[in-house]
Amino acid sequence: MVGFGTSPSRGDQPLFEELAMPLFDSLYNFARWLVHDSNDAEDLVQETYLKALRGFASFQRGTNFRAWMFQILRNTFLSSRSKLDRRMTVAMDSEEDRPELAVDTETPEMILMNRSNSQLVQRAIDDLPVHYQETFLLCEVEEMSYQEIAEILSIPIGTVMSRLARARKAMRNSLLSAPVSPLSGDLSHHFQMHPRLQKCTARPTS
Repeated sequence: MVGFGTSPSRGDQPLFEELAMPLFDSLYNFARWLVHDSNDAEDLVQETYLKALRGFASFQRGTNFRAWMFQILRNTFLSSRSKLDRRMTVAMDSEEDRPELAVDTETPEMILMNRSNSQLVQRAIDDLPVHYQETFLLCEVEEMSYQEIAEILSIPIGTVMSRLARARKAMRNSLLSAPVSPLSGDLSHHFQMHPRLQKCTARPTS
């Protein structure tokens, strides 16, 4: 799905910019969650755009451009990680052969709304293994379909469902076990481009 072997023609660049620029905020926020640093996130997104522009001639018109861009960003992120990290991710993936049923009675979002503490959801997401974290964010923040997530992560839809269920379970446990405390600090910059999380983490009005 992703290829970087060709150079863009001059005629391709305006079309690329038309398709790619509206995705900048979403790509940056996904990168920000992955690397936990604004400067690193900016570098990751910049490299993603450069790779995507160079490989734009290989993009199959009529297919999912958003998924294509997110896949390039993720692959760029993975290539920056150590081989040990990647081996650990592969080893953890083997656990997903066993189905995990989602429990819908209390979602992380519902718990978060009850707790009204933005730090809780940030910590819960940060504590997730990367392969669960990215699945959760693509589904719950970017509102992507299982098919889109499967394309981006290059995994079967069943694995997407399993990872999402395990991510929700881990977040649910984390949120339920966290002590209830007043809001401390303004973390709105983490959620400014995440309308679903922002809705859950908004400060109550007096």
